[in-house]
Amino acid sequence: MKKLKFGETLTGLILGGILVALGALVMLIGFWRVLILVCLFGVGYFIGTVDNKEDFFKQQIRKVIPDKSAQPINLKEEIAREQEQSQIPQKMVFNFEEEKTEDQSEE
Repeated sequence: MKKLKFGETLTGLILGGILVALGALVMLIGFWRVLILVCLFGVGYFIGTVDNKEDFFKQQIRKVIPDKSAQPINLKEEIAREQEQSQIPQKMVFNFEEEKTEDQSEE
């Protein structure tokens, strides 16, 4: 089966048909009933496509809730550290003396 890609005619026709059907449903049965149908479709799609639901939920929860071992960032300390690193030193020492070559020493 060919995969659908955005920008192709077939994809546009399929998405257009889905939106026309969705619009017709909204006009026939109302917005809230269509919203419930779309949510139920999403749940059914999730149940049908995710193989290991327990691992999926654990991964999603780990993304939202950090581990207990992770230490929170102290914002004041981080800002102070960044400001210290970004400050230009007051005294910058440059060595502008050039080494004299034999040609320059003769002059």
